[in-house]
Amino acid sequence: MPIRVIAGSAKGRRLKLVPGDTTRPVMDRVKEALFSILGRGIVGSRFLDLFAGTGSVGIEALSRGASQAVFIELDRRAVQTIHENLALAGLADRAIVRRTDVFQFLKHPPVQPFDYIYVAPPQYKGLWLETLRLLDADPGWTPPGVTIIVQIDPDEAQSVQLARLESYDQRRYGNTLLWFFAPRAGSSEGSEAPQEPSL
Repeated sequence: MPIRVIAGSAKGRRLKLVPGDTTRPVMDRVKEALFSILGRGIVGSRFLDLFAGTGSVGIEALSRGASQAVFIELDRRAVQTIHENLALAGLADRAIVRRTDVFQFLKHPPVQPFDYIYVAPPQYKGLWLETLRLLDADPGWTPPGVTIIVQIDPDEAQSVQLARLESYDQRRYGNTLLWFFAPRAGSSEGSEAPQEPSL
């Protein structure tokens, strides 16, 4: 399945896939829907792409005007593919690529806050839930104004107890679910509340 940049400065550029079957590229229609939802808010933003795979989501953010994107990926072949795709799109100057484990990365708060955090881990391993709980536990990752987007198969969705974050939207596109979270008002003193998927 070929992937491409849909809009912005790198519109139409074809991106490479990661060799093998360790990653699952997001479909163009899902990516297009995502950035339609995010709208003009992406311009000038800082974007964090966790379990980045091909890097296509963070690259789309850069193409549409994000000021910086940080790509976190452990797989060596995927990291190489991200570098190649950034070069193909002409966007490497605004990107940081780190080969590291997401959970180790999230143990230390960011130097600067992110506006968007995209979470799209390998399927059926519960990694999305572990990631969401780590983000929820550290206010440094979830300041007011941040948007967290979880991309999972709908079959993976389950109720989750969160102290600071709350779900505010869900969109299903075939076998892909985009689940949106943001800090709840007064979340610094918030108590845990269950977040239920409404599929």
